[in-house]
Amino acid sequence: MADVPITGPTMPKPAEHGGDLGAIRRRFPNAPLPWIDLSTGINPVPYPVAGLPTEIWSRLPTREAEQRLLAAAAHRYGIDDPATIVAAPGTQALIQLLPRLVPRSRVAIVGPTYAEHERGWQRGGHDVAVVPDLAGAAGADIVVVVNPDNPTGRLIAPPELRAIKAALLVVDEAFIDFLPATASLAGDLPANAVVLRSFGKAYGLAGLRLGFAVAPARLAARLWDELGPWAVSGPALEIGRTALENEVWLTAAAKRLAADRERLDAVLVAAGFTLRGGTPLFRLAGHPQAQEFIDALGRQGLHVRGFADQTTWLRFGLPADDEGFRRLATALQPSPPTKWGEREGARA
Repeated sequence: MADVPITGPTMPKPAEHGGDLGAIRRRFPNAPLPWIDLSTGINPVPYPVAGLPTEIWSRLPTREAEQRLLAAAAHRYGIDDPATIVAAPGTQALIQLLPRLVPRSRVAIVGPTYAEHERGWQRGGHDVAVVPDLAGAAGADIVVVVNPDNPTGRLIAPPELRAIKAALLVVDEAFIDFLPATASLAGDLPANAVVLRSFGKAYGLAGLRLGFAVAPARLAARLWDELGPWAVSGPALEIGRTALENEVWLTAAAKRLAADRERLDAVLVAAGFTLRGGTPLFRLAGHPQAQEFIDALGRQGLHVRGFADQTTWLRFGLPADDEGFRRLATALQPSPPTKWGEREGARA
């Protein structure tokens, strides 16, 4: 049988992301175990998942379970109408889906930011430009803002976002959960906007693959139609609902993360880094020898996020416990990391 022709734009090599330890483990096979992955912005202390009834695994997800999840999300995000919320298997699925639903457009993405937005709109055949601020987005048909930004932590106030006159405003609020509710557009959605909310980052359950779009009813209906039936698994519906309803756990997590954020900042400053920004779930730090630090930390079993286009930047997720903080502080000394090379050379 002849091969079916595959058409579409040729895409470059997949973008680098945090959270995949395979390559770094191969690069440093003798690093001490266990590895500590600080390359992501995921809550390192996840929401505790209790045992689930067998039928949740053995049956197809029910409409009733889906509705309960949407009601919990509406309450958690301050939304009056659950019909404006769409549940998806992670916000990444929505990032890839949205560009397929609109005609070819001029798209401005405020960056630097999460690279999959640019890739998604390019893949959809749109004319894409990454601009440094909202002024640079003037005249675009579609404006994309990650708020707060990944990796810089830049936060744009809702009144500034509401002033954008583009036909479509996409606001990715993946890291907004531990900020004041007034920072979000989700509870008072502009008519031209769609807001993306991640579940896995704040609740430390990224592997569950659950995310939401908050959109005007017509666009929400399009998204539901494109996602098709049973887009979110039964276990994700149940775990997501339970977690979103647990305000006590979220409040305690916010308090712990605030303390750990201050602790991480102190460790980084003591090692000679300059704090450049971040969110409650990660910190962005600068150092002239950031690339050398990636290797120095890798040899000690710690994985951090570097950036090919910003070689003096490193993004650090929060360690999960005292031992993680101890290993990070130890691995960051001595500073600067050229001394690592000197010490290894003396041993050779």
